Amino acid sequence: MRRTVASIAAEQGADGSLPWFRGGQLDPWDSVEAAMALDVGGEHERAVAAYRWLAGRQRPDGSWAAEYRGGAETSPAVESNHAGYLAVGVWHSWLTTRDEAVVSGLWPVVRRGLDLVVRMQLDSGAVGWAMRPDGTPDDTALLTGNASLFQALRCGIALAGLAGEPQPDWELAVTGLGTALRTDPAAFADRSRYSMDWYYPVLAGAVTGEAARARLAADWDRFVVPGLGTRCVADHPWVTGAETCELALALVVAGQPEAAREQVAAMQHLRHDDGSYWTGLVYADDARWPVERPTWTAAAVVLAVDALAGTGPASGLFADPAALPAPGTVDTPGSAAPLPGRGQP
Repeated sequence: MRRTVASIAAEQGADGSLPWFRGGQLDPWDSVEAAMALDVGGEHERAVAAYRWLAGRQRPDGSWAAEYRGGAETSPAVESNHAGYLAVGVWHSWLTTRDEAVVSGLWPVVRRGLDLVVRMQLDSGAVGWAMRPDGTPDDTALLTGNASLFQALRCGIALAGLAGEPQPDWELAVTGLGTALRTDPAAFADRSRYSMDWYYPVLAGAVTGEAARARLAADWDRFVVPGLGTRCVADHPWVTGAETCELALALVVAGQPEAAREQVAAMQHLRHDDGSYWTGLVYADDARWPVERPTWTAAAVVLAVDALAGTGPASGLFADPAALPAPGTVDTPGSAAPLPGRGQP
């Protein structure tokens, strides 16, 4: 794991940017995931630098570009999952370091991002995947992105409690979103051929208990290739490391840690000598594809192992989403006072 974390750190830019690989594209969601892995590995200053890089590029409306290269926007689209995911990273940072200065500095950025997410919520309770040029949300909602936003809103509510700034609109939004994820499949575009739509509602904590186990069992044979890992897409002979480890996280949430360990073990054929991981394997051709080792694949491995080990201070965030505190119950250690500097723009 130390080598894997070092492989992520080696791709980070001097300005704190954390792309897929040095010189490659950067998107906010995957950058946050990689930063969380750095925190797991004790590289706290690097993780904070990645979050501050994102903070410096947030637009006034709370959004980020969907893609950056060399610090410049290369895909200016506004996507809801990118706007929300920093909340997960900052709550993970708090659990890991208890650094009040970092959280108070990033809280306004998280708040703007989640306020945008709430503005993009549709009547169904689902959140539109993108913002149209006229400032209205697209009426297409993606299940995986919405599950991620369910987790992000819950982390944001926890941060709001820490900051002493309750956000009732977020609480209403996450309630409606959770109901849609559990009961209204028609609210989301049909992308059921993708494994992420299968397991992500479990990973994010929207579907739990026996319902979670039943959901994972229902499509197990459709997506899992014994001894190799998890298909990204049901109808392609392609297993991918990130999806396999995310499935492992979902299995931990569902109370099936042994099955999770089997999945993490199965994907180790993607490990490179330096601790990084190839994206995937087209097993029908015994060929790695694409031929790249992105930081987010390595990060998914680190987060899965941390959740399984249960030793990291933030491991419970992915191992037990139900452990997120109820709104209004979070205090700084030894004090009921809100974080210093809260609410600064």
